[in-house]
Amino acid sequence: MSTNETSQSELFTQEFTQNPYPVYEKLRQNDPIHRVLFPHGDFGWIISRYEDAVEVLKDNRFSKDVVKRYGPDQQNIFVHNMLFSDPPDHRRLRGLVQKAFTPRLIEGMRSHIQDIADDLLDNLNSQDKMNLIDEFAFPLPIIVISEILGVPLEDQDKFRLWSNSIIDATSAEHSEVFEKHAQEFIDYLNNWFAKVREQPGDDLISQLVVAEESGEQLTEKELLGVVALLIIAGHETTVNLIGNGVLALLEHPEQRDLLIKQPELIHNAVEEMLRYNGPVEFSTSRWASEDIEFHGHHIAEGELVIVALDSANRDEEKFKDADVFDITREKSPHLAFGKGIHLCLGAPLARLEGEIAINTLLRRFPDMQLQTDVNELEWRPGMIVRGVKEIPVQLK
Repeated sequence: MSTNETSQSELFTQEFTQNPYPVYEKLRQNDPIHRVLFPHGDFGWIISRYEDAVEVLKDNRFSKDVVKRYGPDQQNIFVHNMLFSDPPDHRRLRGLVQKAFTPRLIEGMRSHIQDIADDLLDNLNSQDKMNLIDEFAFPLPIIVISEILGVPLEDQDKFRLWSNSIIDATSAEHSEVFEKHAQEFIDYLNNWFAKVREQPGDDLISQLVVAEESGEQLTEKELLGVVALLIIAGHETTVNLIGNGVLALLEHPEQRDLLIKQPELIHNAVEEMLRYNGPVEFSTSRWASEDIEFHGHHIAEGELVIVALDSANRDEEKFKDADVFDITREKSPHLAFGKGIHLCLGAPLARLEGEIAINTLLRRFPDMQLQTDVNELEWRPGMIVRGVKEIPVQLK
């Protein structure tokens, strides 16, 4: 059996979802620019080595614009935003929202995010166990992004349902559920925009609605696409950063004990969590805008190219002892938030939320233990996020 056939048979299986890293190692060593049939039925390329990944992420010949690829009749409103656009639209759309995510403004939220973390753990009362995802890792970032955007916090469970459906919809059998939830999400946002137009506030959605009404900044589709992206990306990355990060600490008790003794290591620790088992497994789609010769491979115009971020972050050529989880590792040039012009806008916020959440959890529950075998945990399907559905923990 050839290398290509072997890796194709091993990709996107249940075993791969549980632990993709052995397959990634094979790809990096034997077929780092790998042509593959993706679960949604398209052929394309997976890039698994670090240096190749950086090159693709920064090369403007690989287009992010879905409308350019599939035409102006593209109906999926979730692609009309900066994540799925090229310059100059990308610069315009990103510019409208990046002022709300500057490092200075994010740092100014530190004490409020700390209060949210404390309140969530206070609400556990005398519980001696919890589901880390449902009771802590999910609510913290959804509260924060809801406040930034100005959407009602009581709708957080709807956002989670819709977000999960959109993120996990990578194969044909999910299409019907995706369409139902996508329409519910669109209807919700349109109703909310109508309320905001009547009574705008000082939140980010109000600013975007005012920009749209000026007629020069946002189209109606872009308003929907940008706000949907902010709601989804505004919590998904952090939920799985917290979940995967705590899981790594529970699997490596000597690292957890070190962080408890030296909480000032939290910044380094979060960077290592992002590298070791990052919350975004694959980059979103890129397409070759022309025929490209890429390190001995012919990538035809229009072909799909995906970067395996979590593979690049375990590349032995870039990271010494790449499979070792070490919170004292020196500054890491990991790709968890991407690279180039599409570098994650919310990275400073995700980092801050992760640092506060994990240190607060360890301070309050230093003896926390995983309640199940790590191999029994169920990892989420789909090709974007990497995270577990539930993490049951014993708190004391």
